[in-house]
Amino acid sequence: METATLQETAYSADKQESVNPVETAVEALSARIGRITVRGKFLYDGERKFWIKGVTYGTFRPLENGAQFPAREVVERDFAMMAAHGINSVRTYTAPPAWLLDLALQKGLRVMVGLAWEQHVTFLDDRKLTVTIEKRIREGVQACAGHPAVLCFSIGNEIPPSIVRWHGRRRIERFLKRLFEIARAEDEDGLITYVNYPTTEYLQLPFLDFQCFNVYLESREKLTGYLARLQNLAGEQPLVMAEIGLDSRRNGEAAQAESLDWQVRAAFAEGCAGAFVFAWTDEWYRGGHDIEDWDFGLTTRDREPKPALSTVTRVFGDSPFPSDTRWPGISVVVCSYNGSATIRDTLEGLKTLGYPDYEVIVVNDGSTDATPAIAGEYDVTLISTENCGLSSARNTGYQAANKEIVAYIDDDAYPDPHWLHYLAIVYLRTEYVGVGGPNLAPAGDGAIADCVANAPGGPVHVLLSDTRAEHIPGCNMSFRRSALVAVGGCDPRYRAAGDDVDLCWRIQEQVGEIGFHPAAMVWHHRRNSMRMYWKQQQGYGKAEALLEEKWPEKYNELGHTSWGGRLYGKGLTLDLGALRGRIYQGTWGRAPFQLLYQPAPGTLLSLPLMPEWYMMIGLLAILSLLSLGWSPLSVVIPIFLAALALPIAQALFSASRAKFTSAPQTLVQRVKLFSITAFMHLQQPMARLIGRLRHGLTPWRRRGVRLWLPPVSRELFLWHEQWEAPERTLGELRRRLSESGAIVASGGDYDAWDLEVRGGLLGGARVFMATEEHGAGKQMVRFRVRPRWSVFAIVPVAVLGAISFGSFSCGAMFVGVVSSLGMAVVLALAIADSGFASGAVSKGLVKPDGS
Repeated sequence: METATLQETAYSADKQESVNPVETAVEALSARIGRITVRGKFLYDGERKFWIKGVTYGTFRPLENGAQFPAREVVERDFAMMAAHGINSVRTYTAPPAWLLDLALQKGLRVMVGLAWEQHVTFLDDRKLTVTIEKRIREGVQACAGHPAVLCFSIGNEIPPSIVRWHGRRRIERFLKRLFEIARAEDEDGLITYVNYPTTEYLQLPFLDFQCFNVYLESREKLTGYLARLQNLAGEQPLVMAEIGLDSRRNGEAAQAESLDWQVRAAFAEGCAGAFVFAWTDEWYRGGHDIEDWDFGLTTRDREPKPALSTVTRVFGDSPFPSDTRWPGISVVVCSYNGSATIRDTLEGLKTLGYPDYEVIVVNDGSTDATPAIAGEYDVTLISTENCGLSSARNTGYQAANKEIVAYIDDDAYPDPHWLHYLAIVYLRTEYVGVGGPNLAPAGDGAIADCVANAPGGPVHVLLSDTRAEHIPGCNMSFRRSALVAVGGCDPRYRAAGDDVDLCWRIQEQVGEIGFHPAAMVWHHRRNSMRMYWKQQQGYGKAEALLEEKWPEKYNELGHTSWGGRLYGKGLTLDLGALRGRIYQGTWGRAPFQLLYQPAPGTLLSLPLMPEWYMMIGLLAILSLLSLGWSPLSVVIPIFLAALALPIAQALFSASRAKFTSAPQTLVQRVKLFSITAFMHLQQPMARLIGRLRHGLTPWRRRGVRLWLPPVSRELFLWHEQWEAPERTLGELRRRLSESGAIVASGGDYDAWDLEVRGGLLGGARVFMATEEHGAGKQMVRFRVRPRWSVFAIVPVAVLGAISFGSFSCGAMFVGVVSSLGMAVVLALAIADSGFASGAVSKGLVKPDGS
């Protein structure tokens, strides 16, 4: 049988079986080749990573019979030439015929199947047209479903911003989700994506299997920076460059080759799962015409190779990591206490690392289970110590390290095979002293673990920019060993949690900045029971209390961290304001890069995210009960119900955005996972609150000296025999106050005061300074110290006072007594807070020599 006949009968578009009983060559290949799958940030072919090293193909002038691809012999020569030059993937813009997929399979190529439709018109205004589009998607997927050469299906390509603007972002997102569901129903195992571009990057399409973008930037720095942004937009999903390239007609063939060299290298270095070069040939047909004034091809229209083809062949062969790179040595430290249930996964994962220069150090922190025995089965350096806690174990690890970089991974995590490569890339090209990456929950850990992965309180990273971090979680963090030595490693007071936050803050304060790479990922098992999750969150509450004690200036009055950056990760509880957002579109919608800006959480919507909100609910519940004794208080009942409803609404909203790896099949399963996840969003703040209160992080906590002075306005003086700059005087006062444990803030550009000392949640003191010049360099420095009452004191005192007066006037004595006692307690605490703040200032003005 001739090859052409084999191709005709191997895989027909209408799925009819060949009548030939002899297994064809294509069928034999089909039996051996599996479908491409997604794991975290990457694509996989079986157990091997699949890096897309592709070219785009088409669109072409239709043949006389209406075929949208060249003749079979032309395609066969093209595919053979592609394979010979290290290309493994082809992107089409229209659904290919079965024979083309068979040819691709024979040449070892995967096909990204583009499904074309009228995306450049206002398609949602025409119901008949949307039905036609849905039908075309269905038929296009049906024609190719199950073919092993199919890499994925693209349900659309670059819907213009004016069309999105016309219909509205959310309608477009819903329609694309509808097309996704149609495609998924026709090919359950096929990957589905949509090709976006910078002008509509604001489209939020988390339901896709991976994210694709067409990006044309002719500056290496701009492309690298934008890829980092796209990686953060993609989150835990793979990112693929669906088009990159340069026009050789306008720029010259040499410039095209040079540009493609760094474009492809940048795509892989930034952690993309691959890239398609636009295009295979200069032959290009669009809008009913041959396009002859652009030449993006790696070959000419008659398939003569350009210099760019040799360049792409060389770079694809050298990707994802250049072979001549001088990689720094890395010591991987695994700290474990009774981690026998998961540490084998960790050590097996470390064995798969393809990094050329690394060592593994396992610190057994006094385990009483089989942890040391399991570690002894592997080629690692095993160090056993008494149980001294996580921070001590991490210090033991870096002190034993022999390499330039120290990378930490937890004993309940395991790395991506190229974890160390991506960490090292950042060290090689930047001056960062630390680098981290994301941690993803692996599939298969059970329904509860899946819910925990979508619940708050997990290890998340905090980014100040797309590449610079404020915090990287301890399960996936690395530092230059010199930086760890400079700060003395981790603080041993943090035995189970909080050490990574403290370490990041100290390193940034004393040594340098910390970077982030989105592809330096590890798989991190989540807790697989609600009891373990509850206990973990209480432990995190304890860690917060320890951190606030050491870093009071980084916490607000309520005891919450004021992060300078943005938190990234699954499971974050979102306030209802996240539904809002504004798109930067430029004048008349013409901006080339259109971004979605979401406002910072407002006070009313962000307060319910705090653990202390449950205390507020309790107080409102008490006032609601008191309405039984005094009916006017019934006005509090709606407020109580609203306070109760807000966290419930935010929990339901956050749970609705969860993405489960366990893929629930039935409505009952979906409702169960959703309900558990929503409950965890409500449960987590309560657990954190208990941990915080048990270890001193209370709203009524006080820091600093225990000297109390009546909270009245007073003046204090300092005499200087030698002239001193006012800013130095204030700086020295602030330093002494901070060393005494007081929480001090400096006044801003528009503040009439100079320093503010926080006495507690309810009150503090403000300091005003004036300097008198007395000649010969002598100075009299005057300080006015005034008490400051917090809104958390003024509002409760006013409300309780009004309730007390009203209830006594109406004869509701019990309500009056209770409200009066409440007002007295708040007032007394406010006076105490302001008095201690005044005392701290007075003590701070006394110099160490007693002057």
